[in-house]
Amino acid sequence: MFTIMTWNVENFFTPKPTDRAAYDVKVAELKNVIETAAPDLLALQEIGDEASFEALRAALGGNWTGVLSTHFESPHTIRVGWLSPGDLSDVQEVVDLPAALSPVTVDDHGTAMTQLGRGALAVTYTTPAGATIRALTAHLKSKLLTFPGHRFDTKDETERARYGVYALDRRAAEAAAVRDWATASLADTWEAKPLLVCGDLNDTMDAATTQLLYGPPGSQIGTGGFNHPDDGDPQRLWDIGYKMTPPNDYSRINQGRHELIDHILVSHAMISHLTDAATVPLDVPSVGLQPNTAPRTDPPSDHRPVVGHFDI
Repeated sequence: MFTIMTWNVENFFTPKPTDRAAYDVKVAELKNVIETAAPDLLALQEIGDEASFEALRAALGGNWTGVLSTHFESPHTIRVGWLSPGDLSDVQEVVDLPAALSPVTVDDHGTAMTQLGRGALAVTYTTPAGATIRALTAHLKSKLLTFPGHRFDTKDETERARYGVYALDRRAAEAAAVRDWATASLADTWEAKPLLVCGDLNDTMDAATTQLLYGPPGSQIGTGGFNHPDDGDPQRLWDIGYKMTPPNDYSRINQGRHELIDHILVSHAMISHLTDAATVPLDVPSVGLQPNTAPRTDPPSDHRPVVGHFDI
């Protein structure tokens, strides 16, 4: 059995001295959730610095290995990473937006981006039996809008609309970059092999920015084409969220609404081996327009982890 888990651990930074006690509790709670889920491969988002990443790895034990992205968007240094009790190799950082879509304008001043804000990180995991799985984690642009002057809200509705477009354009371009990586991988070394893409995609399964990651349309879980092979299968990714059932089918509560915005997508070589998928039933709070900055405890994040089990 292979277990994959992805989790946005919410602003996991080395704390200010006044927050040290809460931070230590957060590390212990993260450890307990991870050990209970027992993933073979764990994708993390919102790691703020190397020290916090190492603190969690050390808490899990000396047999755990990890890789942390070096790419982040200054001044908010959150990034993605991988942890595993197994072997990780072939590390690849995916940071550039597709050339045909780059640069992407992100504010009224014409500021443009040519790279993913939080980056994406790929590794190869080797099972105890010697099988290999290629995996990439990403954290796409949030739906949370930031306005000039470090504001998280506005009374100017034309400004809100513009910055909504900036955020959507950026998230779409970042999703395209991740899809380009999957397309190239599935047409080359990882053709017909186990490959997965996961992380905080910051939108639901039916959102356009998520669906463009699926590749050829049709055949998702629950559709009439799922059990019918076709020419799109070698390039298709399946979202295991469609396998989930209530009440453990959401990863965040946004202004009172349950959403699945953290995803695990898998290639044709994996989808037939999926046994179950769910979110870990943490009692997460509803989030609003203002981000949390202090270390959160009980639960240690405003996101539920997403877990999938495969009989490989």
